[in-house]
Amino acid sequence: MIKVLFVCLGNICRSPLAEAIFKKKIEKEGLTAVLATDSAGTANYHVGENPDPRTVEIAAKHGIPVSHKGQQFKIHHQNEFDYLIAMDHSNYQNMISQMGNEPEKLILMRDFDPNGKGENVPDPWYGGMNGFEEVYQILDRSTDNFLAFLREKHNL
Repeated sequence: MIKVLFVCLGNICRSPLAEAIFKKKIEKEGLTAVLATDSAGTANYHVGENPDPRTVEIAAKHGIPVSHKGQQFKIHHQNEFDYLIAMDHSNYQNMISQMGNEPEKLILMRDFDPNGKGENVPDPWYGGMNGFEEVYQILDRSTDNFLAFLREKHNL
């Protein structure tokens, strides 16, 4: 089983949306026996909470269910997951600080985005639905390419 953890700041906008999109793709491709996904936040602001209603709304608009309770990224996640996917440079650095190293399994989400390689997935929390749609589009593209990467690397 290859396990993927998507990580943002509060675990109510970007990372649960990435998790839901990726889960839908895994199911559609018939890869649930070999791929699993979850999400977390580097901060503890929303532990135990549901995702932001705008996250759920934008996912539903695209036919994707979101079922998640906020959790904080912890050092043990480094050992439990094969890939740690950070939504932005700030969270990437926070994860390195917490783990005490920069493992190869830690990757920026947009390293898989042909339209913004290496850039941040913007945090839509302070904005309106347009920001959530933009994030959805970024994550949809990026998770497509990430899944292609996994298929090739692991012969899936």
